[in-house]
Amino acid sequence: MNNAVLTIMCLLPILAMTNMLFNQTHFLMTLLSLEGITLSLVLFVPLMLMGAHAPNTAMAVILLTFGACEASIGLGLMVSMSRSYGNDMLKSLTSSKC
Repeated sequence: MNNAVLTIMCLLPILAMTNMLFNQTHFLMTLLSLEGITLSLVLFVPLMLMGAHAPNTAMAVILLTFGACEASIGLGLMVSMSRSYGNDMLKSLTSSKC
């Protein structure tokens, strides 16, 4: 049982990064994928540090802090993007308005 949980925990960051690569049409989906990466790292890094017998409480708090900052900055960018362009499509950022 413990080996299966460890395997799933090791695959979560890889699955979240793969999800981010394939869901790049909407800005909200990209932000959700980034949150998935952050949350999987919050679970993955302390688990690996525990296996190495290193103290891990500070690292989990630091990762959660960065995750909260990333979420607030991303939400602010998405709100300003939807007000400026009218949608959250990432393709609307690169198209030229002639």
